[in-house]
Amino acid sequence: MAPDPTFEMDVQSETPSGETLLVGLSNLGMAGVTAADYLVRHLDSEQVGHVRAHNFPAITPFQNGEPRHPMRLYTLEDTALSVLLGELFVPVWATHPFTDALLEWISSAAVEEIAVLHGVPFPHGPEEHAVFHVSTPEYRERHLVDAGIQPLSGGFLDGVVGDLVAQGLDEGGPPVGVYITPTHPPGPDIDAALLLLDTLQDIYGFTIDEEELQARSEELKQYYQELTQRMESLSEDEQSLVTQDYPEDRMFM
Repeated sequence: MAPDPTFEMDVQSETPSGETLLVGLSNLGMAGVTAADYLVRHLDSEQVGHVRAHNFPAITPFQNGEPRHPMRLYTLEDTALSVLLGELFVPVWATHPFTDALLEWISSAAVEEIAVLHGVPFPHGPEEHAVFHVSTPEYRERHLVDAGIQPLSGGFLDGVVGDLVAQGLDEGGPPVGVYITPTHPPGPDIDAALLLLDTLQDIYGFTIDEEELQARSEELKQYYQELTQRMESLSEDEQSLVTQDYPEDRMFM
């Protein structure tokens, strides 16, 4: 029998963590992790730690030949924010050891609340491309009373996000707010990530230049539009072949 997975926060830096921990994890649509990645690349940030995973299928992402830990912790200068960027997907069966490790570190750090960036591929209409919230009472009182962000009407949260919210409801748990927007898998859904970034700027009072991400969004839209046109053209060609006149084959009649 394989041993159970375990996780631990490895934070060596003496830089104090921010009061708010932003969590962006990998899931369908990749909106949360895309937004978190953009934050740490376009604001002055410092990597102060990472998450170690044991007895768990791991990945090692790299860029330009340089490897990095798949779950990294950053602080953002001139803000009260830290960012946990998770490129490693944590399935439901590994939820509890992961959240236990994260909350154990939070209890010893200066973190006072958690804000989760979460994209969900639920059915939605064009007018529902917006950010909604699911939040514990204390987080809602701190940030959302006059924010104009609608609560998500109903459903359930599972996995890491659901467990963080559940523990935030318990006495002594940190206030938790989940910012949720509909996504289109497989992703990355850059428009959804932009919506999350806009919301964070309104809530936490910082600004970030979104020009690069907006340009990437337009490039992806153009790519998928051209791909759709090519697929439609192929389909028309195949249909044309089917309707051509061929001699009837009566061999098996």
